[in-house]
Amino acid sequence: MDEQARADFTSFVNAHWASMFRTAYLLTGDHHLAEDLTQGAFTKAMLSWSRVRKAREPAAYVRKIVVNQTFAWRRRRSSGEVPTDDLYDATVSGHDDRVASAHDVWAALLRLPPRQRAVMVLRYYHDLSEAEIAETLGMARGTVKSHVSAASKTLATLMSDDTTSQENANEPR
Repeated sequence: MDEQARADFTSFVNAHWASMFRTAYLLTGDHHLAEDLTQGAFTKAMLSWSRVRKAREPAAYVRKIVVNQTFAWRRRRSSGEVPTDDLYDATVSGHDDRVASAHDVWAALLRLPPRQRAVMVLRYYHDLSEAEIAETLGMARGTVKSHVSAASKTLATLMSDDTTSQENANEPR
C-alpha cells in the first residue's frame, strides 16, 4: 500500500470507526466482540483497499463486512448463553413505569433473531432504505419488509409482556 492509499485508509477509519463499532455493538450486545468484529472488518477492507475506496459507498461496503462477520460469528458460536455485566434490578423504577426504558428496549432487541435484529438496526439506527438494507444483507426488498414487520410485532409483544410483568411486580400483595 503506497503512502497516499495508507493516508486515505487512515482517514477513512478515523471517520467511520465509531459508526461501524456502534453497528457491531447493536448487533451483538457485547462491547469486546463489537471491537473485534469492527477491527476485523477494517482489516479486510485494508487488504482490498484499492477496490473498497473505488466503491460508490465505501462505508456501506465496510458496514456489509461488519454485518456479515456478525452473522458468521453467530454461526460459529457454540453456546446460546450470552454473558452480561448488567444485572436487572426490578425494584428500581423510572419516572413512569409505563414508559419503556432503554434497558427494556435493548433487552427485547437482543431477543430477536439475528437477521431481524440486523434489519431493525440498519433501518432505525442507520436510517437505511429498504433497498439499501436489502443490498447490505443480500436479501430481497420483500424479505426486508417481512423482517421489519415480524420484528416489530415481536418487539411489541415482548415490550407489552415486560410492561405487564413489571406492573404485576409493583402491585402490593
